[in-house]
Amino acid sequence: MQTKILLDEKDIPTHWYNVIADMPNPPAPVLAPDGSPVPPEALLAIFPEALVEQEVSDKRWIEIPEPVREIYQLWRPSPLCRAHRLEAALGTPARIYYKYEGVSPAGSHKPNTAVAQAWYNKQAGIKRLATETGAGQWGSSLALAGQMFGLDIRVYMVKVSYEQKPFRRSMMQTWGAEVLASPTDRTESGRQILAADPDSPGSLGIAISEAVEEAASREDTNYALGSVLNHVLLHQTVIGLEAKKQFEQVNDYPDVVLAPCGGGSNFGGAAFPFLADKAAGKQVRLVAVEPASCPTLTRGHYAYDFGDTVGHTPLMKMYTLGHDFVPPGIHAGGLRYHGDSALVSQLYHEGLIEAVAVKQLATFEAGVQFARAEGIIPAPESNHAIRAAIDEALKCRESGEAKAIFFNLSGHGHFDMASYDRYFSGELEDYEYPEEQINAALERLPKVG
Repeated sequence: MQTKILLDEKDIPTHWYNVIADMPNPPAPVLAPDGSPVPPEALLAIFPEALVEQEVSDKRWIEIPEPVREIYQLWRPSPLCRAHRLEAALGTPARIYYKYEGVSPAGSHKPNTAVAQAWYNKQAGIKRLATETGAGQWGSSLALAGQMFGLDIRVYMVKVSYEQKPFRRSMMQTWGAEVLASPTDRTESGRQILAADPDSPGSLGIAISEAVEEAASREDTNYALGSVLNHVLLHQTVIGLEAKKQFEQVNDYPDVVLAPCGGGSNFGGAAFPFLADKAAGKQVRLVAVEPASCPTLTRGHYAYDFGDTVGHTPLMKMYTLGHDFVPPGIHAGGLRYHGDSALVSQLYHEGLIEAVAVKQLATFEAGVQFARAEGIIPAPESNHAIRAAIDEALKCRESGEAKAIFFNLSGHGHFDMASYDRYFSGELEDYEYPEEQINAALERLPKVG
């Protein structure tokens, strides 16, 4: 009974997979507020040229620089595990597999792109990076990568997460980053938000506004984003590429691929390499799992919107709840984003992928059930995929189908135990975002196209 499926260091992918090459339609263009196309060179104000090239590339394979692969060796290839104990606990004929990204130094999948972004910025002569973070997994990862390449890192951390997750803040500081609770009074964006709401809990959109504003105002500073953009999802495809090799080792293949989805890098990293097989005729379902309290794909509107709250970014066509949407303080902080990756959004709009929304209490119930069966305590974000995987396995129990279910266990929950404490004490609540508030936010979408 093989539980853990391992690869050698030589099996770390040499190239990232670019899903754009296999999309039936080209990505929707990025627009300025007046509706005119934004040329790629406009992005050079906050990104190095190499990342801008990756952002707009339609090449199927993009080579991973050797210095990046060398650092990947600290934790890659990550294990693919068969959840035999969970299968037995559920009494399901389904075969449940998970890719465990919590083995990285930062404890999540985020270093896959943080290391790449830091290296490209270092090569471009950049000294500092400004970024945002929700739950702190991205901020921790960029702090780690900055330390690897000698870059100064400033992180605008969503205030509710800054208060909920002090140990992630400590991780960032241990790796040398400066961490600020967003919104701050350091930027015009932050001051604008605080003037309107002095007690603002913050949001990823607000934190992005602050980080982008800082990067645009300093010649020595670029911006780094932990999700959403094409190049970020590109870097994360090492997850799915490794998983495909590991499935070959055990002569199996997933019927369904599940991953948490906030901005899209977690889902894109796990699912996009399987979309290449789907494009070639393989039958596989790809399902993005999001919180019911921030239901971007399942209840948002497919439209052009800003990637940040204030409006510093260009307009991207995506599923959105409105750029000024401020989500409730759920504990899956990495999934509290008003929009979604333009690539994930377009694939969902065209019916090539699926999406489901799950409630907070059900995700923690699933996370505890998984931990008691498999031993790993998952991050709250990862619990969303676990919930969906368990639901799929229970359907198999009812139908008798022995499907292969694969999900991305994107990080461990060792720094999220306060969230579990609240779950065990009955203090966590389910929250479904009111339809009228979604509609009101969508009324304020930019009027273009």
